[in-house]
Amino acid sequence: MPKSYHYITEHERYQIEILLKQKYTVKQIAEALGHEYHTIYHEIKKGTVEQLDSLLAKHYVYKADYAQLMSRRNMSSRGRKLKLSPASDLVPYIEHMVLVKKYSPAALTRYAADHHLSFDTSVCPRTIYHYYDRGFFRHTSWKDLPCKKRKKKNDETTSSVSLNNRLGRSIETRDKGIMQRKEFGHWEMDTVVGGQKNGKSCLLVLSERMTRREIIRKIPDKKAVSVVRALDRLEKEMGARSFREMFKTITCDNGVEFLDSAGIERSCISRHSRTMLFYCHPYSAYERGTNENINRMVRRFYPKGCSFDQVTSKDVQRLENWINNYPRSIFGGLSSNGMMKKLKVSI
Repeated sequence: MPKSYHYITEHERYQIEILLKQKYTVKQIAEALGHEYHTIYHEIKKGTVEQLDSLLAKHYVYKADYAQLMSRRNMSSRGRKLKLSPASDLVPYIEHMVLVKKYSPAALTRYAADHHLSFDTSVCPRTIYHYYDRGFFRHTSWKDLPCKKRKKKNDETTSSVSLNNRLGRSIETRDKGIMQRKEFGHWEMDTVVGGQKNGKSCLLVLSERMTRREIIRKIPDKKAVSVVRALDRLEKEMGARSFREMFKTITCDNGVEFLDSAGIERSCISRHSRTMLFYCHPYSAYERGTNENINRMVRRFYPKGCSFDQVTSKDVQRLENWINNYPRSIFGGLSSNGMMKKLKVSI
């Protein structure tokens, strides 16, 4: 008989039980069913159970139903077959995008779809996270991934007024419609600082709530005058009218660098105020959720404790372009620049 490499079926197990009762040998059963000798031998061994006769004497017999039950249990405990193998051409692509491009699993899968990249298999972002948790990849680990999603805090939770900023305009007075993200021009502002012993330079980051558009400027120190000067330069680049239309409101925390609300709101070109500044509640970073999420993207290139003194304007511009061209799941794969084009807004 030719060799057969398929699994023993339930029907064949009942045949084995009948043939054993007819005193067939293991070799004869293997030839009759077209299986290897050792396959039938191990099948009989696994499906043999202990029984008692009428005299309470023990004897052993092969039972097809028991053998089938054990087979199903063993098959279920094996788990699903891996969708990725170390030899897959998708593995080096994932590791390159995570390690070099600093893309998240959701972003790299969207990038592959937008650029029509084909591989020998396809996986979803959740599967990629699962494989990182299992230590599947050789050259990257879960530490190279961006922060995983955190539980969203309740927007209704508020804290007391900041003790060092009692006169600032509270976020409570901001138009509630801004929370809907249906109008362009409402920004969040923060600073990304380096290590305490690695210089005073830091990054001033502004994040638009609707499109997640990012503007980054390097400032020499974390002082209010440096923030005002950076906004003055930005207004001169754009023009007073364009700046006023682009920055309808700015929301920030109660840091010392943002306490000069008059200087931030006052135009350096015209007599009109250039924006309206609102302050979040103390210890309520979730009120600037867009800002905080994009700051984590900045930290992919400049981790905590680094120095910004040696960072050039070209480096800052390169980082800004990377963030604004990053594909986002919330926009169906579009980047911030893609959303700006869709809304026909330009800076």
